[in-house]
Amino acid sequence: MKINILKSKFSNQICLFVLFIAFGLNSYSQSVITDSSSINKARLRAVIISETAIFAGSLTGLYALWYKNYPMNSFHFFNDNGEWNQMDKISHAGASYYIGKVGYEALKWSGVKEKKAIWYGGLYGSAFLLTIEILDGFSDEWGFSYGDLCANTLGSAMFISQQLAWHEQRVVFKFSSHPTDYAQYRPDLFGSNFPQRIMKDYNGWTYWLSGNISSFLPKSSGFPKWLNIAVGLGADGMTGTFDNAKTYKGKPLPDFTRSRQFYLSLDIDLTRIPTKSKTLDKLFDVIGFIKIPFPALEYNTNDGFRGHLLYF
Repeated sequence: MKINILKSKFSNQICLFVLFIAFGLNSYSQSVITDSSSINKARLRAVIISETAIFAGSLTGLYALWYKNYPMNSFHFFNDNGEWNQMDKISHAGASYYIGKVGYEALKWSGVKEKKAIWYGGLYGSAFLLTIEILDGFSDEWGFSYGDLCANTLGSAMFISQQLAWHEQRVVFKFSSHPTDYAQYRPDLFGSNFPQRIMKDYNGWTYWLSGNISSFLPKSSGFPKWLNIAVGLGADGMTGTFDNAKTYKGKPLPDFTRSRQFYLSLDIDLTRIPTKSKTLDKLFDVIGFIKIPFPALEYNTNDGFRGHLLYF
């Protein structure tokens, strides 16, 4: 039962992504208020109220869904670094990165100066996810994960360092997913229908670092501003958290070999495509975390190299 609960905890990262992209959450937002005439106090007040409400509501919901029915204990640590070939750790880094992005943009919209917006907004992700880790630390079922803490910090650092150095995000986290055959063997973990499988099956997940080529070239190069090169990481053959399950509801399962997958592909940065529509610009910004399907070269630690005409 514990394995199922652990999987349930981390397999909902995509659902959390949607929540995170909607708003950045942090309890110390009040500290960015200054007397600067550049700040739009009405906007900043709206941001802080929204953040506080969603922060409180999210924690209340998380408690009701994950913690309420399980005993609490003294604070303790839990080493989950071997779970799911670290795919859950990458999802933590990606979530922290995008919360930071939204936090920064919200503060800039409010008129907060650049450096403060970078630091306070960029740390939103780590702060919110740290709260969840502390709750885990008091739960009998889980524990405080230092691996998660490192992943959360990495996500925030990736956003903050680029914004400080370049005042833009030249390398971004991206995500893609496709259904696999493993869900038929563990529908309890990987979902029983298409939407659930896309959100829950780690075997079909790929996380990407998508780098914008033109941003590293001279402006006179004429290289397309929207074309990126992307490297991806995935995993395969997993039917359990640390090790594969041998049976499901009393029936034996095939003996799958767990592997890691590395990808090289092209990508499109939708936010760099010029449009004359603010609505379209906003849409491109919201869905910008999705890796655009392209041909890809894969290296699998079990099977070696292979190509994909179109990889999702």
